[in-house]
Amino acid sequence: MCGRYSLTASIAELGERFEFGPPWPDHPPRYNIAPTQHVLTVVGGGARRAGLMRWGLIPPWARDASIGNRMINARAETAAERPSFRAALRRRRCLVPADGFYEWRRTALGRRPMRITLASGEPFAMAGLWERWRGPAGEDVASCAILTTEPNELMRTIHDRMPVIVPRELEGLWLDASVREPADLGPALAPYDPAAMRAAEVSPLVNSPANDGPELLAAP
Repeated sequence: MCGRYSLTASIAELGERFEFGPPWPDHPPRYNIAPTQHVLTVVGGGARRAGLMRWGLIPPWARDASIGNRMINARAETAAERPSFRAALRRRRCLVPADGFYEWRRTALGRRPMRITLASGEPFAMAGLWERWRGPAGEDVASCAILTTEPNELMRTIHDRMPVIVPRELEGLWLDASVREPADLGPALAPYDPAAMRAAEVSPLVNSPANDGPELLAAP
């Protein structure tokens, strides 16, 4: 699964990298982004737009928003068949920018937090699905889930799942609303090249989502 990640670049830098312009949402550097929080997303196949969505997808048919607390991830292998995700996979895909994500490696000394990044250190896009939900009081909530896939060779030593990282050259395909068939999205959903990734143990401060600062990235 993917249950925590970081995004520390400025919004202007992210706009340049992911090709969206102003107006920009307020998004300060974040070192410990957690489910149910509002996260930066990018939508649009032509002119891209950035916005904030609640992390935890709320299907349009849901009676209340709490169902989203359990839908932070969608499995790439089965999303096309799942009632909660299949419409979004065809029509409402987004990029979820990050510069690292966290998983916990099991060791003889207990679970150790690992931060996984690209070897280059640059931001990358996780594949997201999004929906818009209107609550009983008329509230309008945009929410998203992050797709996960089988682990690559690097991640296999840490966890049995990993987020889908969309190769930069396929981000346009992922956002292209005219592409509706899940089979046509296959190239964007493969496990990312392990040779282009790095993993390092970080401070146990990351264990609590209440902590959010650069000290979380320090080696223990």
